[in-house]
Amino acid sequence: MTLAVRYTAARTLDTAPAPSTPPGPGEVELAPAYVGICGTDLHIFHGDMDARVSTPAVLGHEMSGRIVRVGPGVEGWQPGDAVTVMPLRWDDTCPACRSGHQHVCQHLDFIGIDSPGAMQQRWTVPASTLIRLPDSLPLDLAALVEPTAVAVHDVGRAQVAQSEKVVVVGGGPVGILIALVARAAGADVRVVELSAHRRLLAEELGLTAWSPGDDDVPALVRQWTGDAGADVAFEVSGAAGGVDTAVEVLGVRGRLCLVAIHPRPREVNLHRFFWRELTLVGARLYDRSDFEKAVALVADGTIPADRLISKVVPLTQAPAAFEALEAGGDVMKILVDCTDETDDAQGDAV
Repeated sequence: MTLAVRYTAARTLDTAPAPSTPPGPGEVELAPAYVGICGTDLHIFHGDMDARVSTPAVLGHEMSGRIVRVGPGVEGWQPGDAVTVMPLRWDDTCPACRSGHQHVCQHLDFIGIDSPGAMQQRWTVPASTLIRLPDSLPLDLAALVEPTAVAVHDVGRAQVAQSEKVVVVGGGPVGILIALVARAAGADVRVVELSAHRRLLAEELGLTAWSPGDDDVPALVRQWTGDAGADVAFEVSGAAGGVDTAVEVLGVRGRLCLVAIHPRPREVNLHRFFWRELTLVGARLYDRSDFEKAVALVADGTIPADRLISKVVPLTQAPAAFEALEAGGDVMKILVDCTDETDDAQGDAV
């Protein structure tokens, strides 16, 4: 038996023993090292996803760790390999999969939501989900590869190009990562964020950040762009006001990339879309190439992952960490240390 963080009911988490499942054909058993808590995990914690999540549910999908055992038929992997997981299992038969869009499979199993996740000391997953990590990349920093892959996919969906003017509305972890990835693509970026702490972090990372409460953001964008408006806006706030700002700052034929999960329908200024010939694109999840690029960006320091990690807590303190994130304040990204100090995560093939 190993320990796992489990969601049992709205606003209720526990740390309890969980069975360790030996890897079957095509599977590997992992020893998760670090698991990040993300916004989707908070949605689950609040009870917003009870129609989808079966309790008790082991959470977590932003992770790094090492292989403990490999199952029959698994090739190219061995115990001790450092990995992260692209937490997607698709059916390969639905129309989306047949069109080559497996990451938005119509029957997608998002591991960590629809099936048990990484916030446990042992975790068995399909070998097909593994992404190799370089030995030089510390495992705590590698836990930010998954959200970085989200940002890589978002920037790709928006087709951000060299020298374009980009506005990121929402300066949480994913918003900051989008800003950093867009900057690495050669864009000129501005971040709009209410939290003074998050604005300060953005500025320390070399980004320019504005407060929607104190600044007339559309006016600042007009001044910045010579009255042309931004080429791309990312809506990452999840708020109605964020949608309004993202639409308002766009110039003619600008692109709005919707990243945040909005729990309810929002009013959108469709006249603005008509008048300026705007484009709206959705961005959900990622594919393997996004993950591989994310690994490279974290490994070479383009993504300063260490600056985004607010604290690391042991697995037994994960429930309290959820409450700390919910309270906001000066917290950006919290990692859960799942390390089992009684075991060095070196195992055998089975």
